[in-house]
Amino acid sequence: MFKSSPLRDNLRQLRGFQRLLLQQYQRLPWGHRLLQGLSQAAQALVGASLGYGLGLLLHTQQAFWAALTAIAVTQQTYVDTRASSRDQVIGACIGGIIGMAAAYLGRDSYTAYAVAIVLVIVVCWCSNVGSAGKLGATTATIVLLVPHVGPFWTVALTRLGEVTLGIASALLVTRTASWLETRWLGESEHTG
Repeated sequence: MFKSSPLRDNLRQLRGFQRLLLQQYQRLPWGHRLLQGLSQAAQALVGASLGYGLGLLLHTQQAFWAALTAIAVTQQTYVDTRASSRDQVIGACIGGIIGMAAAYLGRDSYTAYAVAIVLVIVVCWCSNVGSAGKLGATTATIVLLVPHVGPFWTVALTRLGEVTLGIASALLVTRTASWLETRWLGESEHTG
């Protein structure tokens, strides 16, 4: 008989949990889904606007990266946004380092780009931060494919600053929204 592997069992349980969570969200009344969507949209907009505005005030080269990052990391809860932000930072660091190495070693070669993307995702998974893999690959893509002026290291540092502004903005906004929601629901901060 065919024996099931622990990996297969874990993946099956995880997919089952994901299906249950999706079904729970789908069972919400339309009005509740609308309010959740409006809340998510407001948090993303305020976080993006704050990040973009700070980027403009600080005269970063391309402040829109702060806005994009704030939108990308904003999740339904502060805890999820914090986890997404952590993944963004880890992914950006791994993707930036591998992307710069690929740019230096491979010049404008598509092969260097392809190897960098695969390497970033594999390194993230092997480092137990698989969720940062796509974010790291996105960062490597930006380093390797987005036109820029100046050395790669200055571009990478500027992008890191812009991403940091976006993350800080998203965290501030979702933390504030979480606090307001807790107050509105009449819960203490430490209850479920």
